[in-house]
Amino acid sequence: MAAAAAAAALPAADPPPAIPQAAGAAGPTARRDFYWLRSFLAGGVFSTLRAVPQKEGYLGLYKGNGAMMIRIFPYGAIQFMAFERYKTFITTKLGISGHVHRLMAGSMAGMTAVICTYPLDMVRVRLAFQVKGEHTYTGIIHAFKTIYAKEGGFLGFYRGLMPTILGMAPYAGVSFFTFGTLKSVGLSHAPTLLGRPSSDNPNVLVLKTHINLLCGGVAGAIAQTISYPFDVTRRRMQLGTVLPEFEKCLTMRETMKYVYGNHGIRRGLYRGLSLNYIRCIPSQAVAFTTYELMKQFLHLN
Repeated sequence: MAAAAAAAALPAADPPPAIPQAAGAAGPTARRDFYWLRSFLAGGVFSTLRAVPQKEGYLGLYKGNGAMMIRIFPYGAIQFMAFERYKTFITTKLGISGHVHRLMAGSMAGMTAVICTYPLDMVRVRLAFQVKGEHTYTGIIHAFKTIYAKEGGFLGFYRGLMPTILGMAPYAGVSFFTFGTLKSVGLSHAPTLLGRPSSDNPNVLVLKTHINLLCGGVAGAIAQTISYPFDVTRRRMQLGTVLPEFEKCLTMRETMKYVYGNHGIRRGLYRGLSLNYIRCIPSQAVAFTTYELMKQFLHLN
């Protein structure tokens, strides 16, 4: 699923043009397989989920999942910790309260978490887009060593960081803003129906678990819709020389211009959004619900 979600973000391509082999680029077989991979993506989510196991086996749906699991622990911890710290700072030092402070704190927390864990995200994307029989990287450690040696050292791990930050700011900000707003409005207008006393402090109302899941899912869906074009841009830039048209996608502006000019909005900047809904809605629902439950478990209310 991780590999399918990443692949779905790329627009379907025309047949590969005859272009010179670039330094560090994949070989002819890998390019043929890559275009094969992108060609069936034109069929949609379910054809993708059927075709990946046929080409790669069912484990192909989980390529890059190891790097994702290593990344998600520090990413989640940094994001939620930073959100609370930024929220306190914005409220006490800047005097900004209400719903706006959630938007600002969420945006800054998301950017902080991305910067700290971006190299792992880069490796995850590279591993997910390898084709069977033409593996450039044998694993996470080898991917780190290869990118460092061949792509400019430490800076090679931060290729595509700018569109990631520009996409993460609205994504994280809108996520925290939407969830916090839905929570406060729900508990204010329907405390008996939607809320219950917190297990660590009966004087504090919290959302019921299934309402938490619903609010988290809605927050994830809205945030994903707003920030998705930046996500598509980020993945293209992270792949670098893996893509045959990489010379046209060296900067964020060039990448977005290329995707929009060749594929438009629906089949370009928003391609693969439906599959990312399937991934991000339950992910955000579980993340916010776990966050609320852990606050009670650790007696933070």
